[in-house]
Amino acid sequence: MSKLSLRNKNIFILFALLSIVSLLMVGCGDKATNSSSSQETDKAEEGNNESSSREITHAMGTTTIEGTPTKIVTLYQGATDVAVAMGIKPVGAVESWAEAPFYNYLKKDLDGVAVVGQETQPNLEEIAKLKPDLIIASKVRHEEIYDQLSQIAPTVAHETVFDFKGTAEMMGQAMNQEEKVKELFGEWDTRVADFQTKIKEKLGDKWPFHVSVVNFRADHARIYVTGYAGSILSELGFQGPKNLTDDSLEIVKLTDKESITQMNADVIYMFMENDEAVKKNYEEWTNHPLWKELDAVKANQVYQVDEINWNLAGGFISANLMLDDIYDKFELDK
Repeated sequence: MSKLSLRNKNIFILFALLSIVSLLMVGCGDKATNSSSSQETDKAEEGNNESSSREITHAMGTTTIEGTPTKIVTLYQGATDVAVAMGIKPVGAVESWAEAPFYNYLKKDLDGVAVVGQETQPNLEEIAKLKPDLIIASKVRHEEIYDQLSQIAPTVAHETVFDFKGTAEMMGQAMNQEEKVKELFGEWDTRVADFQTKIKEKLGDKWPFHVSVVNFRADHARIYVTGYAGSILSELGFQGPKNLTDDSLEIVKLTDKESITQMNADVIYMFMENDEAVKKNYEEWTNHPLWKELDAVKANQVYQVDEINWNLAGGFISANLMLDDIYDKFELDK
């Protein structure tokens, strides 16, 4: 073979090798470009999810919320409780009705949280200072100031203050935490089913019990028929007072001792303030002959309970504390 032919052959081989290397580099470049493009698309989609807006329908109308709120202000006790149950620390909350600034069972979780006035009179200036991105209110408390609250931040309002499940559903939607709320509901449903099984096993044909939730005041007494405690007791399977036929009533106010018979039930749970005038009234009512004729009194099934867990708190954590109390009163294993 001539030197020229050999040289041409070497040139051809070199050209072929260079072409192969070039093709490989182009392929790698395409993969890198595709990978980079995919990552950028994923990031863009994540960004869109974070900034996505949704409309929340509530007792005061419809509110548009962007993304996932992180700075929450709660304006009633049940909302504060539910936030903590969801693992979220509000930046601001209204003062509790007792054990101020916050109920003892929540104080550790609310350490450092700003107090923004009373539930019945929130401090708008203090709320604005916190620059919240979501305010949780209630129509029954805050209807008159709703527009002012909405100017500070997106505001959603529940119809009332004692429906802990309704509060949780609304907050889960507003806070983009619906899965967490489902988890709380699941845990609650499991406990309710467990109680129902154990109480039926213990009481047999005596179940279900009629129950009265009684509150003594300085100048009268009350039966809480529905509301917070009533709704929980009903879910557990209890029936209302034996002599009350209208179970749609939230509260029955008793002003004279002749109406004591309306309290009649198999079990009575009662609470009252630590006040001398209240104690005096309680002693007068419970020393009356009609009190001694109540089925719960004769069966020694009258229990004094914590007013906070049974009435004032209105949240998910307090509902579980109330259920703990009922387990204990019936000597059931939790």
